[in-house]
Amino acid sequence: MTYCVGLKIDRGLVFMSDTRTNAGMDSISTFKKMHVWEQPGERVIVLMSAGNLATTQAVVSLLDERTKAVTDRHEKLLETPSMYQTVRLVGDTVKEVIAQSSPAGEKADSYFNASFILGGQIMGSPPRLFMIYPEGNFIESTDDTPFFQIGETKYGKPIIIRAYERTMSLAETVKLLLVSFDSTLKSNLSVGLPLDLLFLEKDAFKVGLKKRIAQDDQYYRTISDGWSNALKTAFASLPDFPG
Repeated sequence: MTYCVGLKIDRGLVFMSDTRTNAGMDSISTFKKMHVWEQPGERVIVLMSAGNLATTQAVVSLLDERTKAVTDRHEKLLETPSMYQTVRLVGDTVKEVIAQSSPAGEKADSYFNASFILGGQIMGSPPRLFMIYPEGNFIESTDDTPFFQIGETKYGKPIIIRAYERTMSLAETVKLLLVSFDSTLKSNLSVGLPLDLLFLEKDAFKVGLKKRIAQDDQYYRTISDGWSNALKTAFASLPDFPG
């Protein structure tokens, strides 16, 4: 299982993903689920993945290979004229990989499925955030839907919904995401540390804050313990049920 969040604030885009993958309790590994293509001063593209590991790795590898190949006639991530064309390119690559991987008659929502969050900014347009489905189609974030989640979403979503504001600072946004991830980690053992965090500041056209948060990270421990203690205090202060 996976948990990834891409969130839009006035200052830019913030991304966070876990790194745990498992094929049963006896086969737990750590794999990066956040991938970045950067051309400083011109564009930054961030892609996070959830789903079948072989499928997601194939999609990322194919995008990366075509970006580096001089003679490849396919459109490349570092050459697309807009974020819309970028998300179309990634969606087409998802369809291509799943079609090649699936046996005859196998559907995208089967064993080979994968979903993605794509965000970034290209010179001449604002930061944009998309979610790509296993079928290769996609939707874009709006003022009404300013964030996307993929993977194990149900435990962390209520926290983001309750506290999110577009005007949040980066520090506040990181705090919010850490609480959301901490709640998910404690509720589902298939989501785990370390966490990858990345901030893409609006009109900077370069990666800003980029950090891996491990089990021994002191700030994460402070947030985790503080959230648990706050919940206990709030619960204790609630009135008893009249009976």
